[in-house]
Amino acid sequence: MSATETLPTRRALDQNWRRLLNCGLILALILIFVALTNMPLKLDRRKIIEPIFSMGYLSLFWIPAAMGFLVSQVPVLEGMTTYKKGLREVFAGSLVGLVGGAGLSLLTFLLDNYNLRDPLVNWSPQLLDILSFQRSSVFGVLIWLPIGMALGTLGGLAHVVSTRTRRVASWAILTVVGFAVFETVLLDLSEGFAWLGAEWLTDEVYFIRGGLTIHGAIILAVAAGILAVFARGPASRVKANLQALEGTARTKANAFGLALSAVALVVLPLFLGGITNELLANVGLFVLLALGLNIVVGLAGILDLGYVAFFAIGGYTTALLTTGNRGESWPEWFPQFYWGIALIAVVLFAALAGLFIGAPVIRMRGDYLAIVTLGFGEIIRLLFLSDWLGGFTGAAQGVLNIPGVQVFGLATVKGTDPRAVFYLVLFFCAIAVYVSWRLERSRLGRAWMAIREDESVAEAMGINTVNAKLMAFVVGAVLASFSGAILAAKVGSVFPNSFIILVSIVILVVVIVGGMGNIAGVIVGSVVLIGILGGPRQPGLLQEFSEYKLLIYGVLLIAMMLKRPEGLLPNVRRTRELHQDEYLQDAWLRGEVDIDSDADDDLSAASSANPSAGMQPT
Repeated sequence: MSATETLPTRRALDQNWRRLLNCGLILALILIFVALTNMPLKLDRRKIIEPIFSMGYLSLFWIPAAMGFLVSQVPVLEGMTTYKKGLREVFAGSLVGLVGGAGLSLLTFLLDNYNLRDPLVNWSPQLLDILSFQRSSVFGVLIWLPIGMALGTLGGLAHVVSTRTRRVASWAILTVVGFAVFETVLLDLSEGFAWLGAEWLTDEVYFIRGGLTIHGAIILAVAAGILAVFARGPASRVKANLQALEGTARTKANAFGLALSAVALVVLPLFLGGITNELLANVGLFVLLALGLNIVVGLAGILDLGYVAFFAIGGYTTALLTTGNRGESWPEWFPQFYWGIALIAVVLFAALAGLFIGAPVIRMRGDYLAIVTLGFGEIIRLLFLSDWLGGFTGAAQGVLNIPGVQVFGLATVKGTDPRAVFYLVLFFCAIAVYVSWRLERSRLGRAWMAIREDESVAEAMGINTVNAKLMAFVVGAVLASFSGAILAAKVGSVFPNSFIILVSIVILVVVIVGGMGNIAGVIVGSVVLIGILGGPRQPGLLQEFSEYKLLIYGVLLIAMMLKRPEGLLPNVRRTRELHQDEYLQDAWLRGEVDIDSDADDDLSAASSANPSAGMQPT
């Protein structure tokens, strides 16, 4: 044993056979579960490389590779001695992949010899055809063993190859899959930018409707690999230069980036088709909702599960004030307002609803507050659905024939013009972003963040926690009501079933995954989740995933809570709250804090001495 190699490190080099077997069995169960959800069969229609590889097979193939990578991953803590990775990692991935592949082989055998469709509705001959690659069941039983082993080996091999090789391979794979995922957007762009020669995307030699050809996949993979090699250096330098900016220079850089993004959002829809603009409009509606919930949950730390109630109030208030097709209990002389005038009433009703819902429960905390707000959200939906208010709201029939948005009497924005709807949503999103940004940096915003960190301490410091939390409810309610008002004019009708509690859950997932307390993170979360998977009733780019959205939401949320609880684009302050112990440990190892002194004071001192330590500023 060398002098630098300690006994615990030596033991870490030895394979834990029981652990590898357990991981292989877990992988086998995961693969069987995914197969029995019928995901491979449903997603087989979405081709990645025509005609040899589809999204259905990808739903199975990536899991052994990921498990092979994870089983060989050893966390390296500060002060631990590391060792060079080699054949042990490759062997571990191969063994786990082999056991996982055996699980699919067993499932293929059972599908061919037994009929269990009574308890398992997806136990079908079509699934057997997918697992056997349209060949005999014996071929399917035998082929999954080498496939699982090969994929697990690739996962373990990722630890052994150089960083450049791993980066090139990942870029090539993600580019090919990304082209298949964003097929709709790319086809729209090829039509809009035909004058630039982008029509090659629709050429059957390279890209066809339904997936890439083999030639196109090879060309894209090679181009992505070359870009990964030559673009890393300049990209790293630009990133380092941006992070090094401070004060006025950083403000100017942020302003330039914001202006560039605004120009792109205004110009790009002009070259997109109706499907993509419709998708962008749906994403914008959820961005508006998520920005409001970000104030309630991300800044003030109030877990509101009934947020959809404000969304419903905005939609129904707009519908009842702008249409003549109201319930029978409305007097005939009641006037029909323009959308802009009705929006004033929407803001007032939403603010009152925020006060009405927040006032009785504002002193509750944690789980109790979440359960009560969940109840209020359901109460609002059931009131709109009930016969008691049916004469006003139309009950289950809802409100129909809602007119569009009159823009200065010159044009009418409605669902038949997705581009105009997107610009309307973009206008209100810009207002919401500006309001959120100003509030976050105001005295009220600092009070919200103090309440989120510790409400008792905030109250002891003189903050009126009741008023501050009520203001969070009101601001969040107003922003959500904007989205409801736009939805009513866009769709032309509202129904109680459009405002189910699942909407609140999805918006909360968007905020958590994107990054609570960070405006850019909320926007990214909406684009990633709603744009690709879709909302509760709104389609995304991958319409084939409509049956599995909740499953993917749940898996993604668990993964984020375990690996990155601060979100995709975290807020610096929120990151410090979640990783305070790690920052203190790193600062102590650098000698910047005293282990016997107050932790909070030391953390502030360490952050001032090295503000970028352990985190990346947003």
